[in-house]
Amino acid sequence: EQLPAHIQSMADGADPFVLSKSDMKNLSDAIRQDLIASQHPVLTKAAAYFFQADQDGGKKVRPMMIMLLSRALDAINNNNTNNNNNNNDTAADCSYKENDTQQNQNNMVRRPDLIRAQRRLAEISEMMHTASLFHDDVIDDADTRRGVPAVHKVFGNKMAILAGDYLLARSSIYLARLRNVEVFESMSLIIEHLVRGEVMQINSAHNENPFVYYLRKNFYKTASLMAQSCKSTAILGNHTDDFVSAAYQYGKHLGIAFQLVDDVLDFDGSASTMGKPALSDLNAGLSTAPVLFAAQNHPYNQLLQPLMDRKFQQSGDVELALSYVRKTDGIQRTKDLAWIHADLAIQAIMQLPQSPYRDSLIHLAYKVIQRTP
Repeated sequence: EQLPAHIQSMADGADPFVLSKSDMKNLSDAIRQDLIASQHPVLTKAAAYFFQADQDGGKKVRPMMIMLLSRALDAINNNNTNNNNNNNDTAADCSYKENDTQQNQNNMVRRPDLIRAQRRLAEISEMMHTASLFHDDVIDDADTRRGVPAVHKVFGNKMAILAGDYLLARSSIYLARLRNVEVFESMSLIIEHLVRGEVMQINSAHNENPFVYYLRKNFYKTASLMAQSCKSTAILGNHTDDFVSAAYQYGKHLGIAFQLVDDVLDFDGSASTMGKPALSDLNAGLSTAPVLFAAQNHPYNQLLQPLMDRKFQQSGDVELALSYVRKTDGIQRTKDLAWIHADLAIQAIMQLPQSPYRDSLIHLAYKVIQRTP
């Protein structure tokens, strides 16, 4: 895959990890110290489990994406003075009054604490994502997450569920403090979608096309959070509908690509590289893209369907399904579909004016796709 023309290279200053380093440096510390606090020490410890220095193994793609996007969108404002002044802002307090705004050169109202508010949004997004992991691992009875014991294995099922609920509740409080109804509505939709996606994963497709059902479930469980977070980042900057839509489409398609690559890595990866056991989806009874694509090949459609119907629960089903998938182009077709969605994400973000931050989001899309076991 070739980069679009006139894209600044990572070596020349568009490296997403370098550009986001200062914003990402203390993100987990800020969440643990500023946003998570309760009068129950065990609940606080459980909620902060993945934000501890020795447990902080997540990729942090979501907050990185939000901060890079916030800087890329800020280039539209052509307001270098405000950008430089806010460069080292912390997210200590993002409450502001309705008349506490500034006018930029493009006649858009810009809140003076914009970068701080967008950083707070990045923290909220990561809290919501972490809450969903707590709940998912209880439902799936997962043993590990990010290379360490899952939360419910350390604190028990009830405390893990309560900790996830608590993270969502704290997220809602700090969303309200951003004082933007449209952002609150968009980000709240993520919680509804997470629940919808989990219910869809528990149930079967029934009369719906299995692949359409699978993609819709993936949107609810993974892509919606990225899409709504990117959309909210643009809304906070009071950008035009076109730029809000471009931000949403970038997050949506990158989220779909991200999950498709995860599905591939479930077949090709290992516990040490993924932080969870390989073939965890098959062992959980889930038919992901590689299996669904493989089932479109004759004669494997007839061989795989009984295994899929019984959710790979009989002895030898997982091994048999794996052998069938490897004999087809199921994994390659999943990779191809991930590239299609990455390209759609890149097309969306190309609508922003050129800047190192915009180009870093393009490189981030490539990094998501090129993850290897």
